Amino acid sequence: MKEGIHPNYNQTTIKCACGNVIETGSTRADIKVEVCSKCHPFFTGKQKMVDTGGRVSRFNKKFGLG
Repeated sequence: MKEGIHPNYNQTTIKCACGNVIETGSTRADIKVEVCSKCHPFFTGKQKMVDTGGRVSRFNKKFGLG
């Protein structure tokens, strides 16, 4: 490996909006994320339906789903 071209790899903390804290290695300092494996619907098995601007309602009304 060439000298002086690789970034420094240090221990860092990843903080999720749900309060989960993960210690890992990274080239960045403290990292903040909105979703982690403890609160993501794929890992928790809980489906959240987010209705952004009434799009889900419009879709359901257009196709007669509810």
